[in-house]
Amino acid sequence: MKDFGLRRDLPVVPSQAALLFIDVQNYTMEGGGEYAGLSADEVERRFGYFFRQMRDRAIPNMQALAAAARAAGIEVMYTVIASLTEDGRDLSLDYKISGLFCPKSSRDAQVLDEIAPQGDEIVLTKTSSSVFISTNLHYVLGNLGVRQLIIAGALTDQCVDSAVRDACDLGYLVTLATDACATQSLARHETSLANNAGYCRQMTTASLVAEISGVVA
Repeated sequence: MKDFGLRRDLPVVPSQAALLFIDVQNYTMEGGGEYAGLSADEVERRFGYFFRQMRDRAIPNMQALAAAARAAGIEVMYTVIASLTEDGRDLSLDYKISGLFCPKSSRDAQVLDEIAPQGDEIVLTKTSSSVFISTNLHYVLGNLGVRQLIIAGALTDQCVDSAVRDACDLGYLVTLATDACATQSLARHETSLANNAGYCRQMTTASLVAEISGVVA
């Protein structure tokens, strides 16, 4: 195998970096429209683990990442699952089959208050698992001069994983904040991390914040 002398584990350069939160919105959290029609017992049985992981671990870590990124001048960006139309006719076939529907004007389509955008931070609405398929994110990142992406959000093994892999294929150096992501079971979370470890650099939030803040252990 040829050695090109390149590495994935380069530290974040704030002027070349963006922090991207994937689908941390009202629709996918407790009380969100994704769970409409389900009983409280069924929601707890199927999604209780996910909600607890988001509340107790992932969201606090996202808040720490956002604060560190803003302090360092790193662009903070968001994706939300949302249709451009009120009836969802623009949704992908997969989203239509899966019933993933919330109009961009709805409360469901808004970023969760705990990590809400500040100022004119960019929010992109998407209708596919990978944000790179159904938005102009790649074009926007190019305009911003971004070559490094820090990714966090939900679900670890679905839309987060899709973003990681597509970003790598498009030529970005990706760092995944392993404890600022969540999915519906520990096994799914750990399996996803094991599977995409070959694509990206994986770090804890504490290590990332220290790096961004210029702290050397």
